Order: sequence, then C-alpha cells, then structure tokens
Amino acid sequence: MLVFIPWDIAFTLHGNWGFNEKYLTGIYFMGLPLEEILFFICIPYASVFTHETLKYYVPYNPFEKHVLKISSILLILLTVMLVLNYDKQYTASATLLAIIEIAILQFWLKSKDLARIYFSFVFVLVPFFIVNGLLTGSFIEDEVVWYNSTENLAIRLGTIPVEDTVYAFALLVMNMQLFEYLKKVKP
Repeated sequence: MLVFIPWDIAFTLHGNWGFNEKYLTGIYFMGLPLEEILFFICIPYASVFTHETLKYYVPYNPFEKHVLKISSILLILLTVMLVLNYDKQYTASATLLAIIEIAILQFWLKSKDLARIYFSFVFVLVPFFIVNGLLTGSFIEDEVVWYNSTENLAIRLGTIPVEDTVYAFALLVMNMQLFEYLKKVKP
C-alpha cells in the first residue's frame, strides 16, 4: 500500500485512469474510492494466500531450474518496452518498477523465493483476468475503471490494458517477497 496507493492517487489526479461512479459507494479517501483502497488490501492478501497454498500443495516448482533465464528474459522485454514507451506514464512506471524488483531480487538479494513467486504469479493470473476483466468492462454495461490510452500502449487483452499485467506483477511480487522476508525474520 505504501508504494501503490500514492501511485494510484497521482495517476488518478493526472487522469491516467479513473473510476465510474455508477459502481461506487461514493466514499473517498485522498481522491480514491473506498473500493480502490480495499483493492490494495484484498488482492495482495489473496495473492499471498494463493502463493502459500501453492507452496504447500505443489511443492515441486518447475521454474526453479529456469529462474535466471526467466528473470533475464523479463528484464530484456521490460527494458525494451520501457525504452520504446518512456513517454507513456503508465507503461513507463509499471515497467520500471517491475525491472527494479526483478533486478534487486535476482541479482542483488539473490532471492531463493523468486522462482516460487514466478510460479505463483502464473496461477494468480487466472483470477486476475477474471476480476480485472470485469473491472475494465467485460460482461458489464460500462467499465468500473477507465484508462487514458495516451498514457499506455492502448493494447488490450480483452478489455484489460496490457500494462495491468505488469502492474499486477510488480504489486504481487513486492507483496509475496515481503511476506517471504517477514517469515524469515519472525522472532
């Protein structure tokens, strides 16, 4: 929440995205609807829960042997995306944060949890596409969340801006890694 709520406030004020009042309670904090604040509690919690459940029920991680390759490919793709789209605020900020997270976890901290986090993220993508699809207008009259296409690539996966997958990755990797860290330092 410390990273993503200020980001959300700034991007909402700048008009990078906004919220359809038709679907909201009308309760706002710092310019964000209550539902958006709750998003940053519920989604990370559910994702960390999924991460821990997968570790318990699926102890084998097929990503373990390939974590360096996965990190390297992601870093290359995200860096190209950033360089080609540095002028689009949503694209640039989401990709930059994901690049920083991967680089720190893979090369500086040499996180032993990163392969498991990649594995968990693949599973989290299923509910992500369902929920985010609904929020961005799938199967409903109007979208709950709208996006300014001049600040992103204007490429959609269904109704979801492609940057949302990078944003979700950055949000969930940060929360999963923080949870893994806190488990290790727990007294």
